[in-house]
Parts: sequence; structure tokens; C-alpha cells
Amino acid sequence: MELRAFGNLADSMPLTPRMPVVFIGHGSPMNALWDNDFTRSLARLGRSLPRPNAVLVVSAHWLTRGTRVSVNASPRTIHDFGGFDDRLFQVRYEPQGHPELARATLSEAAPIAVREDAEMGLDHGAWTVLRHMWPEADVPVFQLSLDAEQPAAHHFALGERLRSLRERGVLILGSGNIVHNLGGLDWQNVDAAPFDWSAEFDGIVKSHIDTQDFRPLVEYTRFGSLARMAIPTNDHYLPLLYTLAAAEKGESPTYIHEGFQHGSISMRSFSIS
Repeated sequence: MELRAFGNLADSMPLTPRMPVVFIGHGSPMNALWDNDFTRSLARLGRSLPRPNAVLVVSAHWLTRGTRVSVNASPRTIHDFGGFDDRLFQVRYEPQGHPELARATLSEAAPIAVREDAEMGLDHGAWTVLRHMWPEADVPVFQLSLDAEQPAAHHFALGERLRSLRERGVLILGSGNIVHNLGGLDWQNVDAAPFDWSAEFDGIVKSHIDTQDFRPLVEYTRFGSLARMAIPTNDHYLPLLYTLAAAEKGESPTYIHEGFQHGSISMRSFSIS
């Protein structure tokens, strides 16, 4: 299908009330099984949100060369981890995809190139969160990959271009972690107090979200050693930028959950509307 046809497809979709944008600090895959403050906050969020036509998930766990969007009509559960409780591998969360809305991202993203992917399922950055929000798996879901070769500014720019999908009933959900340092984990204690550097960086990010001053968060390397500790690799940080970029001026954040797991993983989660 030509790009012009994609544009016609997007234009034909009826406008809806603008959907919120959401960022979830997803933490350990075990949160899929746990009943804790974090997972209960996800359940409350799912009940409070307007029902979307589809959820577009930008997850830390789908890294590609170039950007891809899943047009799989029946995405399957991907257990993309090892060494966890066997019960986790028995979990299936398999909502329908939404190929039509997924294909609309190609025209919305232009001139940034996005390719279709017909095979992608739901990685754990998606399903471990969504199963608490919509446990019946009755909301369609599709994913957008992270181009691992592009700088943070590219990801923010792409998020800005996808903002209009909110008017088509698409809830844009970034799933990662503001602070994600696996080398610093206190493996023995999931409820360990955050390290000083972890809490400091998380607080800096919050202050910029509160004031809608997003540029320093795109240029996060300017925070120097603090950023290097909080973000040894930026795969879990980049989904945050999609959420922020898709926000409109004047919209306000609502913090769904604030806290840490294992001392060096920020579970900060919020919506903007």
C-alpha cells in the first residue's frame, strides 16, 4: 500500500476524544504475578481510563535496526527472559492486534520511515503491565519498536509525530524505567531503599515532567555521571521520551505510582492528559 493510501486510511478514521498518554515503569517481569502497590495502581489505572480503540506500546524490549510497527492481528505472548519463577512462563496474555491503526502510524510518522512487522507478539514490557490494566485482554494492542541506532532526539521527534493518533482513540503507552541499573540491584530485597543517585535522578526527571521542560530529558547525557549511573543503557529510558513527546502543551501529569524496586529501578509511572 502506498503512503498516500495510508494517509487516506488515517483520515477516514473517526476522531475521538483525545486519549491520555501513559508511561509505566515496569520493573521485574515478576510484577506480572505479584499483588503489590505497583500492580494495584495499574489495575486502578485501567479502570479509570477511557476505553481506547487500541493501545500502542513502546517497550524497552523491542529493539531493532530501523523502526517497525506490529501489524499482527493476533499477537502472541513472548517470554523474553530467563531464570524466573516457572509460573511466569505459563502466563498467556493475548489480546487482538489492530492492523488498521498500526498501519496508520506509517503516514503519521512520515518522513520518518516505519516498516510493518507481521510477526511481532507482545514482549514482557507490554503484557506484564497490560494484564493488570485490562485483565480480560479485551483491548487491542500493537507495538512500535525502538531503533537502537538512533539518538534520543530522533525518538522524541517520532513521538511528536505520533501524537495525532491520540485523536483516533489510540492510547500511547511507554513501558520502561526512568532509572534502570541492573548492575546496582540489591537482588536480595525487592523493597530495598533507593540508592542516593537513583533517587536523585528520578527526582530530577520528575521536576522536568512537572514543568513540561522536556528538552533536558532528551539531552539527558548532560547530567553526566548521574545519568550514566541511572541509565547505563538507554533502552528502558527511551520509552519515556515517546510519552512526553506525545503530550500536548498545557496537559498535566498524574502520578500513578512512585517508588523503587531493588534499590536501582525506578517504578515511577504516570499519565498525562
